[in-house]
Amino acid sequence: MKKPPHDVHVFLLALFAGLPAVAATVLLLWLRVEDGKVRWTVAALVVSVWGVASLAVRERVLRPLQTVANLLSALREEDFSIRGRGARRGDPLGELLIEINQLADTLHAQRLGSLEATALLRRVMDEIDVAVLAFDERGKPVLANRSAERLLGVPLERLLQGGLDAERLRLAAALGGESPRVMGLDLPGGSGRFEVRRSTFRLGGLPHQLLVLADLRRALREEERQAWQRLVRVLGHEINNSLAPIHSVSRSLRGASAEDLEAGLCVIERRAESLMRFMSAYARLARLPPPQLAPVDVASWIKRVAALENRLPVRVVDGPLVSVNADADQLDQLLINLVRNAADAALETGGGVEVRWAVRRRELELQVLDEGPGVTSSANLFVPFFTTKPAGSGIGLALSRQIAEAHDGTLSLENRADRPGARARLTLPVPA
Repeated sequence: MKKPPHDVHVFLLALFAGLPAVAATVLLLWLRVEDGKVRWTVAALVVSVWGVASLAVRERVLRPLQTVANLLSALREEDFSIRGRGARRGDPLGELLIEINQLADTLHAQRLGSLEATALLRRVMDEIDVAVLAFDERGKPVLANRSAERLLGVPLERLLQGGLDAERLRLAAALGGESPRVMGLDLPGGSGRFEVRRSTFRLGGLPHQLLVLADLRRALREEERQAWQRLVRVLGHEINNSLAPIHSVSRSLRGASAEDLEAGLCVIERRAESLMRFMSAYARLARLPPPQLAPVDVASWIKRVAALENRLPVRVVDGPLVSVNADADQLDQLLINLVRNAADAALETGGGVEVRWAVRRRELELQVLDEGPGVTSSANLFVPFFTTKPAGSGIGLALSRQIAEAHDGTLSLENRADRPGARARLTLPVPA
């Protein structure tokens, strides 16, 4: 049997509550009153009052429920301007309206906070110079910023309408593979190398992918410009250091005696030789040949190079037996530079030099440690021709880093944490 609606149920209960009294009244009328007209009139009056009272009870119960339903419907429609009247303490209905009004205030504040946070997020996304996109599980974009619009050459309105997908946007390859990574992309807004970062999140209970594309062209151009500025600055400094005395001596030799002429020519010869050595060192740095790879036993290589330093004993701490695929001659040059620099620093303070190595995560990590004064400034350590040594050429560390990177390795120099001195750290890949 189908359950009656709530209003019918309340009305029937009100009728049932008054039924005994009405039945008793009508029965007494028929038993006590002999006049039929009076009996029918009073009975009709009692039944009418009974019906009106039942209807009033129904209305009193249902009207607050309809009010509450309207309030909740307005909240569902995000209309927070409507409030329930008659909200007061001590009254069950009034307390219900108080709670609904407070709920409306809370939802209104949360809605405003959400709108403000969304507007801030949108402003931040539009201001950053990185393309940000979000794709649903079908590969269709659901979120994008202005940088993505410029990079893809598609207006945001059309981009988010759902007619385009990652395949048509030429981003299908970016949604797979490792993250982060650098890959080449051919896009309408620019082609080149991009750093691709990808992560997953859930929206509406469904998985989505967040894709961030950083254009490396501008950063590379800035690095290239700074590298040229440093190179021109160093070249200009070194060349001027040689040409200035040559120019000065040349002017002073006009009409000079034979003895002064010979002395001046000696000065010119020395400065010319210095300039030639500088240019030779530059050519050696700029023309490093590709490494000829062959197995190199790490222990033998380190001990052989350490024995070449005869100004002080170099302590070698034995490590694991391992070999690397590398150019033995270039590795010798790299380690000779590191050991010589460490010895130069240690001789200033009377300290020692130590070489050790280990293997971590398929990488050889070699450390050259000295007990010298340490690194005073790391800004120009690997700048070609920059040196703090009176007789230094300024290419040792730069050439060493170039050799390390040619072997897919890294080279860094830092101060030691356990004691005064510096630590040169070289990493090279270990073959499987």
